[in-house]
Amino acid sequence: MEILEATAVISSGETQTKKYSAPVRLWHWLNAVVISGSLLTVLINSTVLKPWTSAGVIAGKLKEKGVNVSDDQTRSAAFALADRVWAIHTWFGYTLIALLLFRIVLEFFELTDQKLLRKIRSARQAFRKRQEDRIAARNEMLIKTLYALFYVFILTMAVTGLCLAFEDDVPALRSMHFIREIHQFTMYLILGFIVIHLAGVFLGERKRHKGIVSDMINGGKA
Repeated sequence: MEILEATAVISSGETQTKKYSAPVRLWHWLNAVVISGSLLTVLINSTVLKPWTSAGVIAGKLKEKGVNVSDDQTRSAAFALADRVWAIHTWFGYTLIALLLFRIVLEFFELTDQKLLRKIRSARQAFRKRQEDRIAARNEMLIKTLYALFYVFILTMAVTGLCLAFEDDVPALRSMHFIREIHQFTMYLILGFIVIHLAGVFLGERKRHKGIVSDMINGGKA
């Protein structure tokens, strides 16, 4: 998601500078898969497997087969199905935490001028100093700031999700209902970031930054 230079040795013995290092590219695509999977589980449980809706479907299907069950039984079956999906959601959450830790550790191995905070500071300084092409400088500054916010969203999602995963084992967490609200609200913020990110990639491919997607696959050239 951000421009990081990594040195790769090529067959001729020379070096070629990459726009995106292999670890960053791996993190980017794994992060995209995990976040998509996590959001998909929320969508499934909010629609297809919504307990109060699926309970009626289960009761109706059993009735067609001549099986009579109580409302409590059908609700129990419906919630059991939803719990299976939430269990998958939880594992996606654990994977997201692992990826976040990987990204934090990776940041320590970057050169000083490659670090995210340094890039944001440099982008802001460039915006203040550059008299020509101010729009491009402003956009670069906004993009870097947006990436920083994305990491804050991911960190918030990871911490609150971890609290929810262990609320049954830690009594103090059960009374903190705001944790679930923060978790859910952060999900919408991440959805908003995804929409903005995809729109930015689409516009970039059509205008000044062609090859963004391919660069994130093969590393590109700095």
